[in-house]
Amino acid sequence: MSKRPFIADHPLVQHKVTLLRRKETSSKQFRELIKEITELMVYEATRDLPICDVEIETPMTVTTSKVIAGRKLAFVPILRAGLGMVDGALELIPSARVGHIGMYRDEETLIPHPYYCKLPGDIEERDVVVLDPMLATGGSAVDAIDQIKKRNPRSIKFMCIIAAPEGLKLLTEKHPDVQVYCASLDSHLNENGYIVPGLGDAGDRIFGTK
Repeated sequence: MSKRPFIADHPLVQHKVTLLRRKETSSKQFRELIKEITELMVYEATRDLPICDVEIETPMTVTTSKVIAGRKLAFVPILRAGLGMVDGALELIPSARVGHIGMYRDEETLIPHPYYCKLPGDIEERDVVVLDPMLATGGSAVDAIDQIKKRNPRSIKFMCIIAAPEGLKLLTEKHPDVQVYCASLDSHLNENGYIVPGLGDAGDRIFGTK
């Protein structure tokens, strides 16, 4: 049974997604917004982290308080657009490891082609969050998760900012055990495989390329 996708409805997320979509948003602003939205999404994606009690001393007294119970995380961006989400993720969890998966999409067939995969050596001890701003056809996400599963991590989540129904459907069908987090579920894919209304090519807008 597929896990129900988490679609963010927080006003701050929706406001920042609107700014992200605007074609006049500069690359600098776009990168800042990607980082900020990612931070807000990581907050939601880590809600189920286990916690335990520890004894600490405050300036006033000794007390029992909560800390994360030793769970190891890894963020794995799908190159190149996923790199734009890494800083925001590490801002909240600086101890996490970072892997990288490289994919490029054939513009005619829309089929993803992997060209690089480098994961933390102890990936089997970690909970993995795959990062990619756009979930369009879903092919890159499915292939990336296929590669990660070969290394037997503790768990896998997928985090994006904009998703198309077509990509979300494929991902949840191929990997029903993977929890998906996205900031907006858009209308559809156009004939070129781009999300509508979307925000254009996330990689080009992050890095200022055409």
